[in-house]
Amino acid sequence: MMMRLAVTLAIAAGPVWAQGNGLEEGRDLFLYFCAECHGKDAASQGPMAEMMALQPPDLTHLAARNNGAFPIEAVAKQIDGRQPVAAHGDMPMFGPSLDEDQFVTLALPSGQPMMVSRSLGSLITYLQSVQNPPEGTD
Repeated sequence: MMMRLAVTLAIAAGPVWAQGNGLEEGRDLFLYFCAECHGKDAASQGPMAEMMALQPPDLTHLAARNNGAFPIEAVAKQIDGRQPVAAHGDMPMFGPSLDEDQFVTLALPSGQPMMVSRSLGSLITYLQSVQNPPEGTD
């Protein structure tokens, strides 16, 4: 039954949302919700970072720290609060702020679709766009 529901939802969602969509919206959301801690450039040097017990992570190396693959599902779960951020439990959970009636389907590295709110999809798309290559590659 659960599998049938998942397949139905994936079909109802339509084609996978082009992850190039929403880049500007994602940047605006990042600057509004995230830049105070993670910095305007997502490299963890925001004005609040120096006051925090633990430095916020550099979000420009998420893919590099995950063997070159951007961890879409983990990022979505941390932003919307489904997966607590153990390194700094004081990270605000933005899931309620990003809830809306419009949903998009993102493609996970496995090719499997993942439905998220349009705002969360835009924020993830922006974070993907700021990834730096792993050290030692050009």
